Amino acid sequence: MDILYLLIPFSALLVLAILALFAWALERGQFEDLEREGERILGDDVRAFDIDQHEGRPSTKECPRVR
Repeated sequence: MDILYLLIPFSALLVLAILALFAWALERGQFEDLEREGERILGDDVRAFDIDQHEGRPSTKECPRVR
């Protein structure tokens, strides 16, 4: 029963931290244009690829394996 005196304040702090993080994301505009972000992955933008997938870079077959 004594553990509740510790868990209840910690859970209240966790809820406040989550709300603060959500408010921060709203202020930064993270949820402004959701449709564009969903369509962005479908485009042929070169910047969407990883660095090792660009032309002229060695492929993973040529790279030594990490053990």
